Amino acid sequence: MLTLRNISVTFSPGTVNARKALENVDLTLKKGDFVTVIGSNGAGKSTLMNVIAGNFLPDHGTILLDGKDVTFQPDYRRSRDIGRMFQDPLKGTAPHMTIEENLSLAFLRSGKKGSPFSMIRKKDRDFFREELSRLNLGLEDRMNQPVGLLSGGQRQALTLLMATLVPPKLLLLDEHTAALDPATAEQVLALTRQIVSRNHTTCLMITHHIPTALSMGNRTLMMDRGHILLDLEGPQRDAQTSESLLALFKEKTSQALASDRVLFGTI
Repeated sequence: MLTLRNISVTFSPGTVNARKALENVDLTLKKGDFVTVIGSNGAGKSTLMNVIAGNFLPDHGTILLDGKDVTFQPDYRRSRDIGRMFQDPLKGTAPHMTIEENLSLAFLRSGKKGSPFSMIRKKDRDFFREELSRLNLGLEDRMNQPVGLLSGGQRQALTLLMATLVPPKLLLLDEHTAALDPATAEQVLALTRQIVSRNHTTCLMITHHIPTALSMGNRTLMMDRGHILLDLEGPQRDAQTSESLLALFKEKTSQALASDRVLFGTI
């Protein structure tokens, strides 16, 4: 479904500050995989997501999405097939537009409705209301309210719905609960499980929280200094605890993980 072959990304190339953010990374995601990604700051997690989304171009290598070479396809074209959420709740929505208007943009942007100037019909509004009701936040009764009046958790839930309103081939979640309080983060994670499972969406999710990485999805990657250090699934993943995974990291790198946030940080 998604294949990365020999992907490298260098920041500030040709200067004394040159740094390899990714180095010869190979990765394959099967259709329906839900993969969590963990690692310390600077490990290359967000760079991996940016190169998949098309925000960064690789130095070399190939990216295939559903068998199509998208290595040099611009991000706005990939967005028809790739949904994305960020850590900051303010990034995924237009605050001065209403909930309905934000959902309309997400619906039309998919390209499934033809022209971006297509009209939203009553049938579409009924669909929006039905999908909002699944969030159990009462937003279906506030469709004419500006999004800027919502809480951070409500905005992240809405952003998740917008990213999956027309189910994408691939969903990228970049620490999408890190800015939320623990109770709200748990609620958004529960919605994530529900929506991804219902749509059978292939998903790649970055988290700094090992228990979340091991409990979400079916596969966990651990990154370090631009490499995929561990790729765990099945019984090998099921047998891991936070402590054993940290010990495995230390065994592979001869060093402890840089930050306790990876173990104890916000989900």
